[in-house]
Amino acid sequence: MQTLMLAFVLMLIVIAGMAIGYLIQRKSISGSCGGIGALGMDKACDCDDPCESRKAKMAKEAARKEKERAWQENRIQ
Repeated sequence: MQTLMLAFVLMLIVIAGMAIGYLIQRKSISGSCGGIGALGMDKACDCDDPCESRKAKMAKEAARKEKERAWQENRIQ
């Protein structure tokens, strides 16, 4: 029972420390290695055929880029 209480108190101290750190720095928790983007990967899985939701996101991004390209071409300089 003492071990369980000690673990609980230790977790409370860690959470309180993180909360105080956030209040002081106003900075969200982030990874130290940069995540998947640092590895040069665009998606979490390496499958050849992406799922439907991924295809929809890719189509939406392509449409946005095309719209931005058209805007750049037609803007007054």
